Amino acid sequence: MEEIYFDQAATSWPKPPEVMAAMEAFHRSVGASPGRSGHRRSLDAARTVMGAREAVAGLFGVADPLRIIFTKNATEALNLVAFGLLEPGDHCITSSLEHNSVMRPLRALEAQGLELSLIPSSARGEIDPHEIIPLIKNNTKALFLTHASNVTGTIMPIAEAAAIARDNGLVLCVDAAQTAGALPIDVNEMDVDFLVFTGHKSLFGPQGTGGLYIRPGFEDQLRPLMLGGTGSRSEHETQPDFMPDKFESGTINTVGLAGLEAGVKFILEKGLGAIRALEERLTGQLLDGLAALDGVKVYGPDTAHERTAVVSFTLANVSPSEAALILDDEYGILCRPGLHCAPSAHKTIGTFPEGTIRFSLSVFNTLSQIDNALGALDRIIRR
Repeated sequence: MEEIYFDQAATSWPKPPEVMAAMEAFHRSVGASPGRSGHRRSLDAARTVMGAREAVAGLFGVADPLRIIFTKNATEALNLVAFGLLEPGDHCITSSLEHNSVMRPLRALEAQGLELSLIPSSARGEIDPHEIIPLIKNNTKALFLTHASNVTGTIMPIAEAAAIARDNGLVLCVDAAQTAGALPIDVNEMDVDFLVFTGHKSLFGPQGTGGLYIRPGFEDQLRPLMLGGTGSRSEHETQPDFMPDKFESGTINTVGLAGLEAGVKFILEKGLGAIRALEERLTGQLLDGLAALDGVKVYGPDTAHERTAVVSFTLANVSPSEAALILDDEYGILCRPGLHCAPSAHKTIGTFPEGTIRFSLSVFNTLSQIDNALGALDRIIRR
């Protein structure tokens, strides 16, 4: 029985062979800490970090690679922006579709005196950017918005939200955990102040990699989340105030960044347009197949073009957790049931507290796998 991996929105698998080769090569040939010594291996490690910075910057249209800050994941980067930017008495706007990596920091800050407003969403997981305007107050500082929902796959109207943010002097932080590597992203065209990304999803890098783009000048508004050794200005006992060292304390995940660079280069060589086209085709076939099954309810936009390669659905009379267990045990289909670390999103689309079954796809999935999964679901429904 072929194992079918439909949990790409959690972590992409398999990784391109180039990713594993790059990480092994780093351990075999480099293995040192970047920026902590002057010997050749340390310099090679520093080149590895810069190579990853340049690759990510190139993918996102960032002119200066030093505007890219590396963290261990998107969650850390979101915490860096939330706790480094917002203060008691500030007002922040976000959507009801956010992942807990946005919601939990903002709720914690709300308990400390932050005002928080949620943009309403439709049951299809869509927001109208004009709903942002009535929420803006004199003390509104920031807008946090996901680029695409990890529950419904809905692609959000970032360009329109950015225009509203700019017109009203708001800082815009976009969570691109679900879209970096899956959708075209140009920070200048999107007009974002902070762009958060993770390495282990559609960038095809390893777990433990991620980061943040910071628009020029906004580093001065942001307090570091962590202080410590950077390998620079070691004669001072105060944190450096320049990019990227201000926000990168401690030894960085250099071997992971070697893999991340290889993952980004894989995307650039394959072509983001080609990746998106294949994922749309896979998603479209899945949506059409689910629509033809009795007792299936699909959540989110109707077409593959309006969403990432993420499809959430429920089966009549079978709980998501039970269905996922059957899919795994009997058919070798690996997916994710439940609330997907986004309870607010599930409340919005009416699937709280049980959640949904989520199939999430990538270029490493096939049309035949979609057909096999649809056949398995049909048999589960019939019995």
